Amino acid sequence: MNLLDKYYSIEPMTEMKIALAHDYLNQMGGAERVVLEFHEIFGDAPLFTSIYDKSVMPEEFAAMDIRTSFMQKLPLVFKYFKLYLLLYPLAFRGFNLSAFDVVLSSTTAFAKGVRKRRGALHFCYCNTPARFIWMFEHYMQRERYPAFFKTLLKMLTIPLRWWDRSAARDVDFFIANSKNVAERIKKIYKRDSVIIYPPVDTQKYLPIETIEPYYLVVSRLNTYKRIDIVIKAFNELGLPLKIIGEGPDRGNLEKLAKANIEFLGRLSDQEIQKYFAGCRAFVFPGEEDFGITPLEAMSCGRPVLAYAKGGALETVVDGKTGVLFHEQTKEAIIQAVKKLAGLNLDRAQIRAQAEKFDVSVFRAQLKEFIEDKCQKK
Repeated sequence: MNLLDKYYSIEPMTEMKIALAHDYLNQMGGAERVVLEFHEIFGDAPLFTSIYDKSVMPEEFAAMDIRTSFMQKLPLVFKYFKLYLLLYPLAFRGFNLSAFDVVLSSTTAFAKGVRKRRGALHFCYCNTPARFIWMFEHYMQRERYPAFFKTLLKMLTIPLRWWDRSAARDVDFFIANSKNVAERIKKIYKRDSVIIYPPVDTQKYLPIETIEPYYLVVSRLNTYKRIDIVIKAFNELGLPLKIIGEGPDRGNLEKLAKANIEFLGRLSDQEIQKYFAGCRAFVFPGEEDFGITPLEAMSCGRPVLAYAKGGALETVVDGKTGVLFHEQTKEAIIQAVKKLAGLNLDRAQIRAQAEKFDVSVFRAQLKEFIEDKCQKK
């Protein structure tokens, strides 16, 4: 019996009262897929979050017991959630979790700040220490905000850094989503962590026989994702490129793109799966903490062109499952495309790499880690 057969279905833990926590539910990404897996493992455990926008979240969340903070009723909070920056610590400190034995938070920022009762255990699945607090210059360098507004935001990071470190001290066990993030947790919080990679549903992302000539990007269209250099590269190459996703930078990117580049917007998971399976290659130009989308492409047997920094170094094997490029420039992407054209990659080997990160592995490792620590307690 292999690992997929053994662990693909895991019974929920029922002996302890468990609470889940997540920063906010107003956009869908890798962190939110992790939360869905929390729900699969821990059954009826309620999920505490600052805000929940039902209109944009997948229907799977509707079946969950989601409990929001006072921020849910604030005016225009779904659209301008970043402007309420200083209220998130208050929102999470305000939750009453005294009835729960275990708290499992998923966070890139605030959810680690929930208060547990004495004797309870808090496990924090950290996607990254908050980028806008600890990597402010990198996070904001390509944002088109006025200089005075950037200065104001930078000043706000001073009290948030103090709060973030204080909240981290209340966490019993940190779980990092990659070696990259584990090193960041050690540097910022002075804490050790166990690494449990995010889940990839390799039973959902399957190879197909017919491959089309287009290249693919699936991403939130934010400036720091660096979709701009992909567009510049494919403007010059003239090859077909499809871009799936929405975000504040879409208008600027559309102005930059030539006719060979198509923006598909937000699509369903089923539609995205088809595009992953049929693409010539997947392009991943940003520096991510981990990055699930390259593994979803590899699960379909498709190679990945990735920037050689961050989580991509832990998932993409250069010359075996794709090509790594070492500068965030259009020239580097053009060279990567040309290098890929000269390789004869094994589709089965590419998929085998993705299977190492299968959802079954995630569920088994997370459940066993929490049970082990609780039993020792």
